[in-house]
Amino acid sequence: MGTSRNVERRTILKAAGASAAVLGLAATTGCGGDGGTSADGTVTIRYAWWGGEPRAIAIKKTIALFEKKFPKIKVKPEFTDYEAFWEKFQTQASGGNPPDVFQNAVGFLRKYDKRGVLMDLKSQADSGNLNLKNFRNGVLANGQVDGKQVGIPVGANTMSLVVDLKAFKKAGVVPEFGWTWDDYFAALQTIQDKLKIAGDTGYFSIMYLYDLYLRQHGKAFFTDTALGFTEDDLTQWWEDGYKRVKSGLVADPKKIEQVKPKSGLSAGLAASEFTWDNFSIRYEGEGESDYGLAPIPTTDGKDTGQYLGSLMLSAFSGTKHPKEVAQFIDFMVHDPEVGAIMGYDRGILATTEQYDAFTPTEATNKGVKAYEEKVAAEGVLGKITPHPSGADVIEAAFLRIGGEVAQGKTKPSDAAKTLFSEAKAAFAG
Repeated sequence: MGTSRNVERRTILKAAGASAAVLGLAATTGCGGDGGTSADGTVTIRYAWWGGEPRAIAIKKTIALFEKKFPKIKVKPEFTDYEAFWEKFQTQASGGNPPDVFQNAVGFLRKYDKRGVLMDLKSQADSGNLNLKNFRNGVLANGQVDGKQVGIPVGANTMSLVVDLKAFKKAGVVPEFGWTWDDYFAALQTIQDKLKIAGDTGYFSIMYLYDLYLRQHGKAFFTDTALGFTEDDLTQWWEDGYKRVKSGLVADPKKIEQVKPKSGLSAGLAASEFTWDNFSIRYEGEGESDYGLAPIPTTDGKDTGQYLGSLMLSAFSGTKHPKEVAQFIDFMVHDPEVGAIMGYDRGILATTEQYDAFTPTEATNKGVKAYEEKVAAEGVLGKITPHPSGADVIEAAFLRIGGEVAQGKTKPSDAAKTLFSEAKAAFAG
């Protein structure tokens, strides 16, 4: 991810309405993540995250609540957009001065754990400063690396298919749990035939969707240290995708580029798009139709390969205030009032205390909640695929190279070779 143009970054920024400019990045002082200790014993810690201004407003409200409950701990906020965040964090980590607490994602855990940047928060849990209980659907495991707890989830999401409800209804297509890929592509063909629009915006360059497809076939995108599939596997995936572009079943990538930052789905260029379920709110704001969540297609009529992803909070291993950092993280993931303020901004709330404290009233959030509850009830959720160090770079490469395939600039077989070559370099880096 980092400086990459990947699906997660693009969608987060669009959903939040963030610009490419820094949104109030606070100045940092001291070193080793230390915000300082005043003469009266008050400790200051730095908390950094990425996202749009609505997220910043909500988080600052939660910081005010924390400081009221813990008057001897002050929190200095730092926030920016996704790309700038990881560029700055890379520099800070290299200089030994990252924030005490920061928003994190699974693609970066092994990378920064390998560099000794991340605190194992189990020690703080053992000391009673952090509660590791009451996390929903096993999502706490997302923050674990080699037996260490280096991230604490604040929200959970899963891959979904967002559909134009009016288009699907007009075409007479009803997506149901257990439908297969053949069913899905047949549905898109019906939509193309009846409505004269593409069925999909470009599914085959989304790394996390390909991961689900691989999991349906007993593989995975990553192992602990490498790619979990072959060049032939990827060549076939991209060949099939390119054929659907040529046939018009998948939208023309040039037209998709022309409407950015708007989505091809909300622009009416296609009737469906795969993305994380909590990102679906963007379509109501961008488009003129009605949108809803549909099930992931399957290979066997049952297994979708899905798991819960999450944003999480991590702590700097070199912080001078480990107890206060742990108390802050504990408050941010368990306090009910924090949950009510944050809502589903970073995904479905990860702990039972916060999940129960927030009742969505807006239609899209209600849909996200219902979708995740349905997925959980179907019993298809598995464990998240491991992400080795370098996963962020590979995700960006997958999106870029997949786009080149879609535009006919690169043959699928050559593209697969390039991806494997770049992955080898990323793992070695």
